[in-house]
Amino acid sequence: MVNPEQGFRLLVEKYQGPMYWHIRRMVISHEDAEDVLQETFIRIYRSMNDFRQESSLQTWMYRIASNESLRFLNRRKEQAVSTEEVQEELMNKLMASEYVDYDNAMEVKFQQAILRLPEKQRLVFNLRYYDELKYEEISRITDTKVETLKSNYHFAKEKIKEYMINN
Repeated sequence: MVNPEQGFRLLVEKYQGPMYWHIRRMVISHEDAEDVLQETFIRIYRSMNDFRQESSLQTWMYRIASNESLRFLNRRKEQAVSTEEVQEELMNKLMASEYVDYDNAMEVKFQQAILRLPEKQRLVFNLRYYDELKYEEISRITDTKVETLKSNYHFAKEKIKEYMINN
């Protein structure tokens, strides 16, 4: 029988990579992603008794990671003068990190386009495009109707396409 501490360690081992990249796509910087990931796993550990199995464990964990990422970004907004300032800060972090292959101009442009999306659209886009989650799972993570998510994803793709063509 696995004790709760061993079980949690196994959970961290299994989900640390995917959760890190999910968070990193939202907050961009490696250091910030590490901090948010740590907060995410602390919250997961403290909330394990609250997990009601209304969704999969992975979905529940992604919800916590998404909320922690948005909470982190909201704290940044409170410190900033404007949303544009936060986007510019994220863009600067993107350009200063090894997150993107800078020899691939299309990849850089693609990441810049994603960063220009509103946070909620960026979250939906990342969960669908990178994490390949189904709309039903994203609905449970974001507490948003599937139809709204499909619309958000569609608009995000259109904005990215427009940016890729016009810039």
